[in-house]
Amino acid sequence: MKSAQNFLPDFSHIYIEDGAEKYPLAKDIIKRFPKAEKIYIPDYKTVFNRSGQDFIQQKKSMNLILAVKKPPFLYESTDILQDAGFENFVYTTPLLNCLYNCQYCFLQGMYPSANLVAFANEDDFFKAARNAVLQRKNKNQPLVLSISYNTDLLASENIIPFCRHWIEFASTQSDILIEIRTKSALFNVLKNVKPHKNVLLGWTLSPQEVIEKYEWDTPPLDRRLNAVRQALEKGWKVRLCFDPVMIIPQWQKVYGRFLDELFEAIPVDQIYDAVVGVFRMNKDFFQRARKREPKVDIYYKDYELNKSVLSISEKVHEEVKTFMLEKLEQHFSLDLIDIW
Repeated sequence: MKSAQNFLPDFSHIYIEDGAEKYPLAKDIIKRFPKAEKIYIPDYKTVFNRSGQDFIQQKKSMNLILAVKKPPFLYESTDILQDAGFENFVYTTPLLNCLYNCQYCFLQGMYPSANLVAFANEDDFFKAARNAVLQRKNKNQPLVLSISYNTDLLASENIIPFCRHWIEFASTQSDILIEIRTKSALFNVLKNVKPHKNVLLGWTLSPQEVIEKYEWDTPPLDRRLNAVRQALEKGWKVRLCFDPVMIIPQWQKVYGRFLDELFEAIPVDQIYDAVVGVFRMNKDFFQRARKREPKVDIYYKDYELNKSVLSISEKVHEEVKTFMLEKLEQHFSLDLIDIW
């Protein structure tokens, strides 16, 4: 197990793509790290995508790349993403990679580099989101926009205030619901931000056994629960995310105890909804991740392949659905539970 990070990275190098430094976000970030060596590059991909990088070593000491995102700024949902029943579901990627190091995460095999890439041209993202609201297919539902698909934005908020900026944007819009999914305990970074009905904070919660074994560098369960309570007290919409439910020895006993303790610790009647998922990963990402972390047992279990996605067997998947639904129905109505 790796213990949770109690510090923010002190970037030794900040790579700056041509054109990125003019944006206010980039200027703000550069000021936060005055000791970092600035290296100017023509295109962020020349650093981020170069061959021969050591992902594991980079993860121990990440650097930052400031770049300018080119279209597209929004992406349609995939078979792996949870839309919680919303038809107008899209995601965006203001930040690539994550401070955390969860071994079941697709990021372990997605990118050649573990360095962070922050896209400085925020207004282009906001413009794309406004257009997507107008062009959404189902006008009876909001545009649901996940902004933390490829990262944990709240965990990075002290470095790059993306959450604050997206919340400010959401407060000026109608017919949009922005989801910020996180494992972070850093709710205090939003303590002076007014909650808004267009923003949904989704906390991924796992038994402590799973956190210690697979969710490297993340806060322990008690600190996440404290963040959930703080968010509810401030009036935020909060989603509980049990994703993925990991099939560890005696998983039903472990998750049963975890859920019982969880629902004693938080005011369940104030929760917006709950989503449940199981381990799944693109086959190519899986193979690369296994090469990088060959000792992690996740990569040696029996999985079934469906449309290039590896996941647990359908039989075990149904067992998870049945078990989690039975537990969650004790606290939520069916329409507030989405099981992938």
